[in-house]
Amino acid sequence: MKNATLPPLRVDSALRAAAESVLREGETLSSFVLEAVRLNIERRETQREFIARGLHAREEAKTASDYVSADEMLARLDAILAQTRDRAAGA
Repeated sequence: MKNATLPPLRVDSALRAAAESVLREGETLSSFVLEAVRLNIERRETQREFIARGLHAREEAKTASDYVSADEMLARLDAILAQTRDRAAGA
């Protein structure tokens, strides 16, 4: 597999200085940027998978007639919160 490069980035001097200020011993700015790119890719993939699972679960719940609307769920949560606050105030 051939190596590829990322596009060069133009940043202001303050951002570069901030990045350089947090480098660990022996770490280069290039390795820092590469790690940031890898971590951001991983985070976005995880986020995309999370959303896909949520949308799938929503469709399954609708199909199974086990679906609760957002408004209904918020009303339930508000009732639980009010009940908890009432208990805490009485205690």
